[in-house]
Amino acid sequence: MIRVAIADDQVLFCSGIEMLIASQDDLDFAGAAYDGEAITVLAAQEKPNVILMDIRMPKADGITATEQILAAADGREPPRIIVLTTHQRDIAVLSAINAGASGFLMKDATPEFLLAAIRTVHAGKSVIAPNNSLALIHDLSPRHLGQANDAVISALSVRQKEVFLLAARGLSNADIGAAAFISETTVKSHISGILAKLSLSSRLQLVALAYENRLVQ
Repeated sequence: MIRVAIADDQVLFCSGIEMLIASQDDLDFAGAAYDGEAITVLAAQEKPNVILMDIRMPKADGITATEQILAAADGREPPRIIVLTTHQRDIAVLSAINAGASGFLMKDATPEFLLAAIRTVHAGKSVIAPNNSLALIHDLSPRHLGQANDAVISALSVRQKEVFLLAARGLSNADIGAAAFISETTVKSHISGILAKLSLSSRLQLVALAYENRLVQ
């Protein structure tokens, strides 16, 4: 069973999510919180696998709550967090990704898309609402002038840097493997190593890091 919690200050919205989760045989509703402080408490007590997190809430916003929940995992498997927003080009989305969220969805997403997103992030993958996540991150990333900041990936090996840049451009594992003349299994291994060395939790964070430091345009 995948335990799912929600943090949102709209009680009716939370109730609707609860009914949707309860209708699925493989999902279990772990509870609702109506502000950013309450969800950190709920996460510690109920240990949900996935949290649907509103960005703007009383007491603490969803970005702060995301940071606190992931920091509190302290070596344990942290919950996967999907940020909910009403604005596709919400600049706070980028902050949520940098804080460790596994992706974001619009609040008007279809029930089928939401359920698929929950299962996808639980499987260890990222989700993002628009069709072109690279365009979104490019648009939301602050525009910096000057040279690329290669120092942020200095800890990577030469091969890892190659894979990092290919992944940052949005290539699939198969395409990265073809470009670098390595197998998909090796690509996956390199990606895992890159995320660990750079203290990143997802490929979304990898893409955001690359754009913010002008490593890709």
